[in-house]
Amino acid sequence: MILGLDTSNYKTSAASFDERTGAWRSEGRFLDVEQGKLGLRQSEALFQHVKRLPEVVSRLGALEGLTAVGCSDKPRELEDSYMPCFLAGVSVAQSVGSLAGVPVYHFSHQQGHIASALFSVYRLDLIRQPFLAWHLSGGTTELLLVEPDENVLVKARIIGGTTDISAGQAIDRCGVALGMMFPAGKYVEQEALLSEKADCFTAKVNDCYFSLSGLENKFMGLMSAGESRSDICRFTLRSVGSTIHKASVNARKKYPGLPILISGGVSVCSIVQDFFRDMPDVFFAQKGLGGDNALGAALLAHLVMKK
Repeated sequence: MILGLDTSNYKTSAASFDERTGAWRSEGRFLDVEQGKLGLRQSEALFQHVKRLPEVVSRLGALEGLTAVGCSDKPRELEDSYMPCFLAGVSVAQSVGSLAGVPVYHFSHQQGHIASALFSVYRLDLIRQPFLAWHLSGGTTELLLVEPDENVLVKARIIGGTTDISAGQAIDRCGVALGMMFPAGKYVEQEALLSEKADCFTAKVNDCYFSLSGLENKFMGLMSAGESRSDICRFTLRSVGSTIHKASVNARKKYPGLPILISGGVSVCSIVQDFFRDMPDVFFAQKGLGGDNALGAALLAHLVMKK
């Protein structure tokens, strides 16, 4: 049995994975953000994680025969990548590992997203070959080229994405401006599904890069013009989906034949997914594993132990 822990700036997550049976469980709780705010300071996020971890981990039940712990210790697999909020999960992971006498493996939050998304669509085999991966979340909108590496299970290089605000930030800013709670993604989608409008703003895409700040100006303009909440939300989500799709088309021209994996909180949006219905070999994370989770860290620990 392997324990996974992930403490991002949005959610406290814990998971278990049974190497013998393949059974797994993923638990989590979003951090509390005051109405009207667009997130938490790192010190606030860290404090909430420290309070929440015992309760979230306890939902997994007793983990008999613990063999390893996997945890996220930074946002990306880069030397200068760092966020204090991940220290909460690392601290618990190290403590559990020491008490149980089992190894603790460290991964990036992004690596965990990719691993859990691959697992959710039964394509962990892709780790052994090149593929493209979108990480669409509140803090990140990156298109990655993932290639096999002897030393790093998930080695990713950024080849596209936003040059300013992320897709999740744009959606959250839209929702919070309309009076919704943060993170606002699910509320924006619920409202958007009440509209049938097909309008959208597709950002200019250079190679596979684009700017989403113009989208914020667009939906704020619609609010000022008195457009309905549902139409504004649908416009925002369709604009994100259209822009991501356009960048994906460009990526396919540069890297023909490579499958595309799409994960992160924004990836669960059905309106975004609709833009990819006719694009072959595109995989959206399933089974509730699109957003932040700790199963990816547990799975990666399992794969390291198998090497």
